[in-house]
Amino acid sequence: MRILFLGDIVGRPGRSIVFERLRQVRRDCGCDLVVANGENASGGIGVTAKAARQLLDAGIDVLTGGNHTFRHKDVAAFLETEERMLRPANYPPGAPGRGWQVYRPKDKPPYAVINLLGRVFMQAADCPFRAADAILAELPADVRVRLVDFHAEATSEKKALAYYLDGRVSAVLGTHTHVQTADAQLLPRGTALLSDCGMTGPADSALGMDPEEVIARFLTGLPVRFTVSRAAPRFEGALLDVDAATGKVVTIAAWRHPENGRRQTEESP
Repeated sequence: MRILFLGDIVGRPGRSIVFERLRQVRRDCGCDLVVANGENASGGIGVTAKAARQLLDAGIDVLTGGNHTFRHKDVAAFLETEERMLRPANYPPGAPGRGWQVYRPKDKPPYAVINLLGRVFMQAADCPFRAADAILAELPADVRVRLVDFHAEATSEKKALAYYLDGRVSAVLGTHTHVQTADAQLLPRGTALLSDCGMTGPADSALGMDPEEVIARFLTGLPVRFTVSRAAPRFEGALLDVDAATGKVVTIAAWRHPENGRRQTEESP
């Protein structure tokens, strides 16, 4: 089972490359499943229900969230009705939507996607380690393929969770920092790890934002409203081959496409 996991989709450039190229990428890579973090897809922060629906219609099988999931009010109702969109499972009780889901496609092996939020340098949330334990206790035994999107700031927390879940999930894939790391690896008990999958969005940017605005804030210390960079977008993420019978990852690699591209001319929200 070949799985492509896309790092945080950022703004209109991130959405546009998904709309225009994802289906061809799926064919070229032979992907059976595409999961993407979409929590920055609308204006670079949060995701609207409309944008989430469009991304799912464009060929993403499961859309995950993070600390900005509820930035736009209309997404709460969408989360309640759309099983293909998740928010972190360790939000406090009462949050709309679901933090994990088992999927049973007719022509593919069953799989589970779990969305968790880190706590180091992040907003308050319940313990992701204990949340993972509770979820794994509920998973059916026949669901061997288990993907974890850990939306967290600190590399130490991401690696610690991966080792904690080693042998119990197929992969722990980090999101949130928008910088793709070079530590793709298989842990001793077979779980795959990439500390951060990077960003699906404007490559020539400061984490997706216009660099000049970010520089102005650093130089002056004054509040500056960031806007999404108009640079040409690229995909970043992780590409995994998984033995569906065991749930063990055979190979994992950081993935990027394309390396360069032309600059966009339209305004990006």
